[in-house]
Amino acid sequence: MPMVPFSELLWLALAVIAAGLLTGVLAGLFGIGGGAVIVPVLYEVFRVLDVPADIRMQLCIGSSLAIIVPTTVRSYFAHRAMGAVIPEVVRLWSPPAVLGVVVGSLVAARAPGGLFKIAFVMFAAFVSAKMFIGRNWSLGASLPGRPAQRGFGFLTGLVSSLVGVSGGSVSNAVLTLYGKPMHQAVATSAGIGVPITIVGTIGYIAAGWRFMPVLPPLSLGFVSLIGVLLVAPLSSIAAPHGARMAHRLSKRQLEIAFGVFLILASLRFITSL
Repeated sequence: MPMVPFSELLWLALAVIAAGLLTGVLAGLFGIGGGAVIVPVLYEVFRVLDVPADIRMQLCIGSSLAIIVPTTVRSYFAHRAMGAVIPEVVRLWSPPAVLGVVVGSLVAARAPGGLFKIAFVMFAAFVSAKMFIGRNWSLGASLPGRPAQRGFGFLTGLVSSLVGVSGGSVSNAVLTLYGKPMHQAVATSAGIGVPITIVGTIGYIAAGWRFMPVLPPLSLGFVSLIGVLLVAPLSSIAAPHGARMAHRLSKRQLEIAFGVFLILASLRFITSL
């Protein structure tokens, strides 16, 4: 490990703390894991620690998925206690979402994710515009049949495993486009994110196992235990506060806030291309 100036380490530590707290709030507020915040912060941390550039992004994504496991679980239980989760959607989407995570985990370590990032940016631009405009855009008054919903579940898992998020950005947007109230979409997205983050963590551990000799100390494949121990406790503590905040906001306020979040997440993906 290279010698790093104390001042730079201090700023990185503050950035990690801020990312942990913000991740928890985002998880509770929007039903997302906060990977769009965690990944760029960890990327800077691993750059300073001289992690090889060709595996740095994979280590960030795997660590992000591991970090947001407890955050997503706490967010889901907080929303379920408020009666906002749609259990049949969670049951229907979860198995194909897990399959998408497995496929993404196999692909992510070998193939560039640039095309998937571009696709997400285009999708996020469409959905954020819908959020800002309001109720004028819709794909239907109710969710489509089971095959289409399974397809959305698979897409959610695939995107999650390629960019290090819980999938709430995708599932939340799809549910609202099919007429589900924003509060229910947020809560249900948190439920779908639970198996996604758990399986994604396992997948990235397996995908990075052959790189163990060049990974930083205390790494399990593409999961940095140091990153997990620094960020996960803070994000888990903050998640219930975000959930309570979501239920205090009006539907319109939550829609606008989620639209802003999608734009910021898109900018993160654009700058990483």
